[in-house]
Amino acid sequence: MTEVEVVTHLSVRTVGDADRLMEQVRLSATRAHDWIAAQKGDPLNLLRRMKFEPIGFHPIEHRPLNLIEQINQTWTYAVAIAAARQLLVLHPNAGGFHLAPGAHASLDLDIMSEVEGLVGAETFAAVTPRNNGKLAGDLAKLAARPELHRYVFFMSPLFPGNERWPQFEKNGIQVWSVDI
Repeated sequence: MTEVEVVTHLSVRTVGDADRLMEQVRLSATRAHDWIAAQKGDPLNLLRRMKFEPIGFHPIEHRPLNLIEQINQTWTYAVAIAAARQLLVLHPNAGGFHLAPGAHASLDLDIMSEVEGLVGAETFAAVTPRNNGKLAGDLAKLAARPELHRYVFFMSPLFPGNERWPQFEKNGIQVWSVDI
């Protein structure tokens, strides 16, 4: 049995760090793409395997996942990495950022600055930022946080690019779309 690498959080101190992490995500996606391209046979069986078998790959941790979970984790990490890249531009004095996106995160927020109390952010990917109340929930969570600079970053095909969206903002929390 091989040992699985479990990452509690990632550090992004430079744009190069963000680019290297995004390349890991891309390589994991390439492995899934190659597996899909090699498949033959019953399409329903293919979808069953994608849903239930560990034929996918975690985007960072080099461990197997079902393909549906790989898709979800890929975009969770991609948004956090893209957001950290944007935060490096907005806050060069933050000392870099710790990223722990996802439900089992080891940090209080998806992104926290190395300089304690300076920057905190939540991140998500969705068809629209209001899906499942995610934006409202993240805004409420951040409203109770002490960080000097607070952000919600999202990725949505309806809001391409890196752009601030003041119409979504509340309680001094900036809302940004990001892209890879």
